Amino acid sequence: MSSSHSSRAGRGPTPQAFVEHAIAASGADACLVVVRDRSSANLRWANNTLTTNGVMHAVSVTVISLVRIAGGIASGSASGAASSTAQVTALVAAADAAARASSPAEDAAGLAGDVVSADWDDPPVPTDVHVYDAFAPALGEAFGRARSADRVLYGFVNHEVTTTYLGSSTGLRLRYVQPTGHYGCTGKTADLAQSAWVGGATRDFADVDPLALDAELAQRLGWGARRVELPAGRYDTILPPTAVADLMIDAYWSAGARVAWEGESVYSRRPSGTRIGERVARPGTHLWSDPAYPGLACTPFVVATASSNTSSVFDNGLPLHRTDWIRDGELNALVQTRHSAAMTGQPVTPAIDNLVLGVDGVEGTTLDDLVAGTERGLLLTCLWYIREVDPQSLLLTGLTRDGVYLVENGEITGAVNNFRFNESPVDLLSRWTHASATVPSFSREWGEDYFSRTATPALRVPDFNMSSVSQAL
Repeated sequence: MSSSHSSRAGRGPTPQAFVEHAIAASGADACLVVVRDRSSANLRWANNTLTTNGVMHAVSVTVISLVRIAGGIASGSASGAASSTAQVTALVAAADAAARASSPAEDAAGLAGDVVSADWDDPPVPTDVHVYDAFAPALGEAFGRARSADRVLYGFVNHEVTTTYLGSSTGLRLRYVQPTGHYGCTGKTADLAQSAWVGGATRDFADVDPLALDAELAQRLGWGARRVELPAGRYDTILPPTAVADLMIDAYWSAGARVAWEGESVYSRRPSGTRIGERVARPGTHLWSDPAYPGLACTPFVVATASSNTSSVFDNGLPLHRTDWIRDGELNALVQTRHSAAMTGQPVTPAIDNLVLGVDGVEGTTLDDLVAGTERGLLLTCLWYIREVDPQSLLLTGLTRDGVYLVENGEITGAVNNFRFNESPVDLLSRWTHASATVPSFSREWGEDYFSRTATPALRVPDFNMSSVSQAL
């Protein structure tokens, strides 16, 4: 073990030292180790005043033990926070015991090996409150503007950097640094009768302007000066990139090949098989993931701490490349482990931590263009509390939130009440009539905690189903 991995100026063992220690301590036939070093910094504000800020740091370790037993190879894993090699030793013992007590793993396969990242020896990359050195003063100015115009701002920003180290007894030594940031700001009128929201994702907050956020909130609250009550029904509806991201993430998360192969999803060909090769969207529609996509770069190799229908611990370290899930309207791929790929006869296409939706022939088209071309319809802000109703059609239900606006003769003329909706994102991909160019987006529902790296267009859907009226703001 290199001496550079032994400690960090008194802060304890390095992540690389944890990897080497776990592999050496394991009594299993093979061992995988995932170490994640996370640091984060956040700010929170309410009533036009910064209320809290915080910085956190944590190191987590997952040990995956593989042992040969009668009938095959069994796997067992153990995860936990770690600040000492003694804690890692305990995780190794737990993983080894779990593997020996397990049945043969159905997804057993040979491990990748002898691949070393050029930056394996580098230390974790931290973040701290200095990421907000430009953002925070501008936020203070935004508070002043809002206060003088009788607006009230509430919001939260978080920046996190996770450095992942993946090692194995077969020679894997892979490292990746993932910056992840998001911001969300809600504006309300002084009487709290109206609410509007803007938000997004960022890698470093250099591209986030609090004054621009406040200006957009002021515009949206201005639209709400006129209030119109509408009944439930089907409306010509413009989904902005944020709302499209809300729905496309669900479409992606439901795209597991094994579940489709077994006839349990919207991507199933009945009575058996998958719909790969079938048209599931309008021609010219493309849905893909790419770990090298500009602005949405993510881990370029598989990191799996547990096996499931869409992941396999045996696939750890496999390289990831652009995968076209939908190509020109046809289903081209589903999320495949090596195990599910053997079942379906399709290529291995593991999950990737970003998602892009694009439409041919709309370069230069904006959300404003979609509004200008609508005679009468609705413009949404975002969706909320999205839940699955029927996996066979991927029917979802949820609520609109923080601004539904009436469009008349190409102009926004007021705000309307919120609704509960019932729609399938896969069905919407066949029904949209107009689209904007693809831009970086952020899912209000899923972006903060689960999936923040998306780029989507706005879509206009002529008969979006608002199934009932909601009393929420």
